[in-house]
Amino acid sequence: MKTQIRIAKSEDATRITELYLSSRKTFLQYAPLAHTDAEVREWIEKKLIPSTMLFLAENSEGIIGILSISADESYGWIDNLYLDPNSTGHGVGTLLVEYAKRKLGAPIRLYTFQQNSRARKFYKDHGFVEIECKRSFPRNSVFRAASLILPV
Repeated sequence: MKTQIRIAKSEDATRITELYLSSRKTFLQYAPLAHTDAEVREWIEKKLIPSTMLFLAENSEGIIGILSISADESYGWIDNLYLDPNSTGHGVGTLLVEYAKRKLGAPIRLYTFQQNSRARKFYKDHGFVEIECKRSFPRNSVFRAASLILPV
């Protein structure tokens, strides 16, 4: 099945929400969301889609991956990369990371949970280097974030 990348549209909000929640609940069980499913959908519909560069990986079965990217004066950023749990291991994540590399150029930074060893290995396999681990939210957090960079 050929996978295409396209920009997200407002009518994609329901499927993006389903994919995001399914991926979080499958792969990040140790990091439960602080928001309800309805609040996540509202964030996706009212903030993520209209105000970020949000791209979708889509094949004949529908939307199977999401990627949001941004840039500041120093770095490109991978802000979100989530896959449908049934679509992992088929090159979709690689397709999205390579797309981000083409759109942003190096250096690119990102954060992932330190405990997310699968994601850390994935990014390292794609040329990223871990540069630090720190508390993701200083107050009352048990989670540590791993910061990775794709060097120039």
